[in-house]
Amino acid sequence: MLLSVALALEYEAKCMLAEHRLAAGLTAAEAAAYIDGLIAMAEPVQTHFRWRPQLHDPGDELVLEAAVNGRAFAIVTFNEKDLRDARHSFGIAVMRPGEALKIVEP
Repeated sequence: MLLSVALALEYEAKCMLAEHRLAAGLTAAEAAAYIDGLIAMAEPVQTHFRWRPQLHDPGDELVLEAAVNGRAFAIVTFNEKDLRDARHSFGIAVMRPGEALKIVEP
């Protein structure tokens, strides 16, 4: 998993929203621990080039930017529709988590 500083901050902001914590049944401290764990597992990506705007949804730009700067093979998401342009513009596969698991499972 690749993660830029900007994308990490975006994930943190979204995960700390009360509505998201409530839906996940997490306290603020538990959500913060989740974010810390996510950041610890991720491979850091330096943003050398900003590729914005490329997509219809500005919220997806940070995901694409991290993928391109990190030379990702694929973007794994349930939001294929908004990220499909990455396939054509940058040669990055866009797939659902189930598809990605089929590739990495022995």
